[in-house]
Amino acid sequence: MQIDVLLEPAKAFLVQIGSFLPRLGVALLIFGLGWLLAKAIRFALLRTLRAFNLPVLTQRAGIDEFLRNGGVSTDAVGIFGALAYWLVVFTALLVAFNSLGLDYATDLLRQLVLFLPKVFVALLVVTFGAYLARVVGDAMRAYLVTVGIGDADLLALIAKHAIVVFVVLIAVDQLSIGGSLVQSTFLILLGGVVLALALAFGIGGREWASRLLHRWWPLEDGSADGRPRENGRR
Repeated sequence: MQIDVLLEPAKAFLVQIGSFLPRLGVALLIFGLGWLLAKAIRFALLRTLRAFNLPVLTQRAGIDEFLRNGGVSTDAVGIFGALAYWLVVFTALLVAFNSLGLDYATDLLRQLVLFLPKVFVALLVVTFGAYLARVVGDAMRAYLVTVGIGDADLLALIAKHAIVVFVVLIAVDQLSIGGSLVQSTFLILLGGVVLALALAFGIGGREWASRLLHRWWPLEDGSADGRPRENGRR
């Protein structure tokens, strides 16, 4: 009787192990297949993106140079591949942990799996937005130089950075990480800059603004201040 009492916990433990080992084997099989699938998807995605010359776009957009200056050893296309790889790996881990009944790990991995596609889309938005900003800036500079407006480089740079800021706001909103806070802060700063410029022009910058506008749009039939010259006077 005493031996049965002592062996009963051991029997229960062995029964639990016997029921757990098959689930562990299935979980390891799921993770192994997911890992192989992740490597295959990363390879296929990198080949596809390079076939569509996406590295040329990211290089012209300045993203690859930004990553190199930040100490990142890969380019933007490599980051796309890494995101796809980890998305599949985390999905496989999610299924494996769910089969094992690990609820806390399953919830954590579910949040990661839902977050990685947002990072992928945000990176796409930044890539195409930065490229569009550079194209618009170059086109604007060429047009201003053609029509003879001064400070073409400055105006093109302002337009380029304005588009970049707008694109970054869209990417932050896509990530859903403090998007409203970032947007509110940007609008407050923009309003402060506009108000400061308005006060500067209104108080002491009228003559400077007049000279700047005349340099951008010179008047052929008038004086420097825009008033027509009278007959007989120089």
